[in-house]
Amino acid sequence: MTKRNRLFPGRLALGTLAIGSVFGLTACGSSSGDDSTDNDTPPAQLACEEAQIKQAFSGAADTEVLLVKSFKKGDALSLAESAPANAAKASNDVCMVKINVGPGNDGPENAPSTSPGIGIEIWLPTHENWNQRIHVKGGGGWVGGVHRSTTELAGAANSSSGAAATTAMEEGAVSATTDTGHRVDNGSFALNADGSINTALWHDFAERGIHEMAVKTKLLTKAYYGEEARYSYFNGFSTGGRQGHKEAQAYPDDFDGILAGAPAFNWSKFITAELYPQIVFQRDLDGKNLSKAQLDFVSDRAINECDVVNGQHLGYIADPSQCYYDATRDVQVLCEGVSSQGVTGQNADAAVCLDATQAVAVNKIWYGQTEDGSAPDPALDNGWAASPSGKHLWYGPTRGTTLMGLAGPEPFPIAADMVALEFNDPKIAMPISRGFPFTNETLGDGENGWKNLSYADLAEARRLGVEMQTEFSNINTDNPDLSAFRDGGGKMLMYHGLADFVIMPQGSINYYGRVAEQMGGIDSIQDFYRFYLIPSMDHGFRNGSSNAAANPPLPTNEQLYEALTRWVEKDEAPETIVATAPATGDTAEKTRPLCLYPLKATHVQGDANQASSYRCAP
Repeated sequence: MTKRNRLFPGRLALGTLAIGSVFGLTACGSSSGDDSTDNDTPPAQLACEEAQIKQAFSGAADTEVLLVKSFKKGDALSLAESAPANAAKASNDVCMVKINVGPGNDGPENAPSTSPGIGIEIWLPTHENWNQRIHVKGGGGWVGGVHRSTTELAGAANSSSGAAATTAMEEGAVSATTDTGHRVDNGSFALNADGSINTALWHDFAERGIHEMAVKTKLLTKAYYGEEARYSYFNGFSTGGRQGHKEAQAYPDDFDGILAGAPAFNWSKFITAELYPQIVFQRDLDGKNLSKAQLDFVSDRAINECDVVNGQHLGYIADPSQCYYDATRDVQVLCEGVSSQGVTGQNADAAVCLDATQAVAVNKIWYGQTEDGSAPDPALDNGWAASPSGKHLWYGPTRGTTLMGLAGPEPFPIAADMVALEFNDPKIAMPISRGFPFTNETLGDGENGWKNLSYADLAEARRLGVEMQTEFSNINTDNPDLSAFRDGGGKMLMYHGLADFVIMPQGSINYYGRVAEQMGGIDSIQDFYRFYLIPSMDHGFRNGSSNAAANPPLPTNEQLYEALTRWVEKDEAPETIVATAPATGDTAEKTRPLCLYPLKATHVQGDANQASSYRCAP
């Protein structure tokens, strides 16, 4: 049975005020005094006009309509006076509405911590094209965006969960996105200009922004079409995956179905650990990073050791939990004459080989953050523990995953941002982070101070990040109690790539296991919460292995979303999902079963690149 739709969760009183104003609205030319209850009377509807849209929000506190614009099929999706030649074209008529929900955060003009509120951009298909769904999209990174701008569009941009504009025009669902309360896509918004923690914008970013998007989108949907949506969905990846889980945890009545990819929950833990590879290079290799050629070569060697199924090399590692490859014992990786772990290197190519210290550094990166920069023998512990313990603080990238995202020439910017916030010291951050300057009027600007951190310093940053969860509005989003979401009939489908180089899939496994422990076991939670691991998928629907030619079978966002909607609307719970890799050159099409966790694809017989050769088993 699907969840009964709710126009407004009871937690937000302003929604009740807005309903009264909406009920007084009628379509152009109709009588506002008509009290007919004739079932054949069409519901009152709104036009895509500023006056009518503003009236819909007239009872909603702190809510301002910034812009209303209709696009006709073939129009350039642009707000510029002269649209750029490469602007996407509207594939159907659509109405776009921008709103701001205050109060935001006061401060000096142009400071990243100053904000008038939460910007939300809502896209509405025509009345005749509406499929009676709401299907909103999550954000990425620190989010931010141009949602309050009257000259730029946010929802026309594509993402792992699809563009909001496209969803409205082609799927026929009402869609929306939000900046979660700030414009910049780096962490500088999270410190006030006086250097204090910006708890107001942390709260908007962590949870209030997405909740307001849900409430305001439902409000406008009812007013615009004259009836509630039958189903409401959230679709997010990365930060969006975290947002979906925050909705299930804190606002369980907002959505009937949630599609959550590569969720960025465990926020302060995994993001702090994302800086670990760079600290390894600074402390162990005197700040000399390994080259792309070296990182790719050692990762490819791991693949070669761990990708064989039925005598075939897949070109990617299907089950990294079973890969114990050790760079310090591989004579083909160690430079010629280098002695390590009782073996002597044989690689004469100085461009790709590793010395003994570099090989240890790679093992450390794969293992993940520890208190003191240590790492055990991979044969005894490859870093895949269900829950890190002792000195082990968080997971590292799985073997065979491209290491350029975290161990490339520079840190992953969000990691340096987060450590700067944990220490309340902007100078630790990069000067330019995700395209924006990291600035603070009191404490200074980003100066790459992360280079000076010790292993103990990074461990302390992690401790502070957990300790500061109240100030960070519980950004870790790791509460395993989803009982209210379950009891309301909600369904959530989570998925994570096993070659995600940004958010380690072990974190999702850890959380799912904690939910099961809290709520009666795996079998019990699969009634409303299902999980899929996807071999060789990176932080997006792409090959994430170091082997660029791997061509692993992957699902699509549309495929997973359809599985969710069937579950919600038809009570058809997803089981095995078949992923596909199109034929390329001389390589035939590949398929692979994606098994419902904790089942794994077990080869039975036949071609290892065909789904029919596997069964899902414990």
